[in-house]
Amino acid sequence: LFAIFAFATCGGYSGELRLSVDCANKSESDLSIDIAFAYPFRLHQVNFEAPTCEGKRRETLSLIGDFSSSAEFFVTIAVFAFLYSLAATVVYIFFQNKYRENNRGPLIDFIVTVVFSFLWLVSSSAWAKGLSDVKIATDPDEVLLLMSACKQQSNKCLPVRSPVMSSLNTSVVFGYLNFILWAGNIWFVFKETGWHSSGQR
Repeated sequence: LFAIFAFATCGGYSGELRLSVDCANKSESDLSIDIAFAYPFRLHQVNFEAPTCEGKRRETLSLIGDFSSSAEFFVTIAVFAFLYSLAATVVYIFFQNKYRENNRGPLIDFIVTVVFSFLWLVSSSAWAKGLSDVKIATDPDEVLLLMSACKQQSNKCLPVRSPVMSSLNTSVVFGYLNFILWAGNIWFVFKETGWHSSGQR
């Protein structure tokens, strides 16, 4: 469930910001410039048009940055963790005897759990940094700086609406919660390997 929440809140995201460019010549103004972006956050491919306030000529601009690597890494780990959890649950319930046979099942389970714990920590940290960069790149005040019209004192450029990032913030929280869950589970899987009981003896 926690893995589902992690990849759903990140992979299903789409956001929008709105800007306003009020030219000295009102007929050239555009008071509603909508810029939509979504997962996987290849922002350099997000294009939008803005007035130049020099006649009817408009310029085509794009947002800055490509944050797809950290976002896709995070979602990939979440999907694989979900699939492994599903498979492990089936094995625990229906193939318990086979699981304990030769101690191979618990040993594989232990190694995979340790690996996933590490990957959750790395991917969540990478995505937290990526999200921070996405917030900066989609900050309306930063995007206004890209427009040539906004460099002229006679024109008024204003942010109208900022993108809502609450679901992305939630995805980072779920990422770290998954790390805590998987790291905590290491102890319980370790006990299944038999090393714990042999150590006590």
